[in-house]
Amino acid sequence: MTNDLPGTKAPTLPMSGQFSTFFVGDLFFGVDVVHVQEVLRSQHMTSVPQAPDVIEGLINLRGQIVTAIDMRRRLLLPPPSADHLTSMNMVVRTADGAVSLLVDEIGDVLDMDPSTYEPPPDNLATGARDLIRGVYKLKDRLLLVLDEERTVDLTAGRTA
Repeated sequence: MTNDLPGTKAPTLPMSGQFSTFFVGDLFFGVDVVHVQEVLRSQHMTSVPQAPDVIEGLINLRGQIVTAIDMRRRLLLPPPSADHLTSMNMVVRTADGAVSLLVDEIGDVLDMDPSTYEPPPDNLATGARDLIRGVYKLKDRLLLVLDEERTVDLTAGRTA
């Protein structure tokens, strides 16, 4: 089924029904497990002079240099509260290689029912709207399916 309305896009169905989940602020995200390389605790970060503001730095992942993107900044969210000082790393594989997404908290791997999948709602915050493929309805919240390629593409749709 295609969406023929101008200015809208048909939801892209995920590649699997399993999602590695994480929290950034009050938002609950999922990344298709086929794109997740690994999840790590806070890592030593090397800053990158003159990098875009969403780049927290670089981590050395067993000899592989990986760019770390601060998801709070990427989503235009305020910094974490003083009682939450460490971020977790969700390392995802993209067309350009591995990238670490710095998130507040790692969740579980969830199996989702394709019948609960919908396009992103229009009322999503500006920072998140362009980075979301769609949503799954859960009992008490929405699982926002993150488009990891758009998330790591810092040239598209963002001036920071």
